[in-house]
Amino acid sequence: MLTRIKDLAKTLAPRLIEIRRHLHSHPELSGQEYQTAAFVAGVLSSSGLHVQEGVGKTGVIGELQGTNQNDRLLAIRTDMDALPIQERTGLEYASRTAGVMHACGHDIHTTVGLGTAMILSELAEELGGKVRFLFQPAEELAQGAAWMVKDGAMENVSAILGLHVFPSIPAGSIGIRYGALTAAADDLEIMIIGESGHGARPHEAIDAIWIAAQVITSLQQAISRTQNPLRPVVLSIGQINGGRAPNVIADQVQLLGTVRSLHPESRANLPSWIENIVANVCHAYGGRYQVNYRQGVPSVQNDYTLTQLCQSAAEEAWSCDRVQVLPEPSLGAEDFSVYLEHAPGSMFRLGVGYKERIINHPLHHPQFEVDESAILTGVVTMAYAAYKFWL
Repeated sequence: MLTRIKDLAKTLAPRLIEIRRHLHSHPELSGQEYQTAAFVAGVLSSSGLHVQEGVGKTGVIGELQGTNQNDRLLAIRTDMDALPIQERTGLEYASRTAGVMHACGHDIHTTVGLGTAMILSELAEELGGKVRFLFQPAEELAQGAAWMVKDGAMENVSAILGLHVFPSIPAGSIGIRYGALTAAADDLEIMIIGESGHGARPHEAIDAIWIAAQVITSLQQAISRTQNPLRPVVLSIGQINGGRAPNVIADQVQLLGTVRSLHPESRANLPSWIENIVANVCHAYGGRYQVNYRQGVPSVQNDYTLTQLCQSAAEEAWSCDRVQVLPEPSLGAEDFSVYLEHAPGSMFRLGVGYKERIINHPLHHPQFEVDESAILTGVVTMAYAAYKFWL
């Protein structure tokens, strides 16, 4: 079966490159993937899949039923949205939409999903059960997965697989991670409330800017002394708004940030931990506060058995030398984790880096590029893992 999958992938390779370049040239922002979705639906329909559009707003589902009526349903998820970044790669097929770019590799993800669907449709008589392909919008907003789930995308799903490109891994290789792959990502808003006054007489006022500075410093220092260093927490304040004039003591400051964590226990304690620190600082200096902590997506926790499945599929397809077991998770976030609240799953890393280059630009960079040979690696690995799922 592996030989047949590889042969089909090699035959499809020129078409897959063409698909990827079309998608790269015509990126669409989160929640606006109308043309991308129509294109995806057309490819799936032409491959004989049952297609449902408008799932999760602009998402697409394609279903393929094998001849064996196994009750276990495997879902394969890929995302479709691009980023608000002006591309600076100089590629012939660079983005034709000003200020929008596939800088996170979702064009590769979509292509791999389509390629996997095209191959498995040729092997439907050999499949042990049903495959459901989820083409998701709005991953960059961390909302698309929830939209898809709300519209029934995970109904009756037994397991789910996904992938994400990784420029630090060379094309032709696969990265496997057991356990935590990405971090939970939560949003934080802190309002510091003081009392206005003249800049020349700060002792007659309560300086919200100064208190806000103490809050930021205290939060960063407290992480290293009150949080378990073996359970990483990253708190970053990315935006500060406050003040009315250079010579007026600010009476209000807004702090906006992101909080990343890997362990559910740590995450559960973070809202109260943050509020206690903010309260103590504000109390010491006479200020008041409001803390708004909004939970975003949880961490991706890869299922052990399904991760073994992906690893064995990749090793059989490409050899052990081209499969890396990743020792560390990423503190980036992925709403693939939302699906894992409904079924076990695993996401692997698809190497897309150029071996001959000293620098492969990171994700979300305006010069981010991929070695397109990675598409074949991703398609074969995913298709073979799907086939092995029912064995």
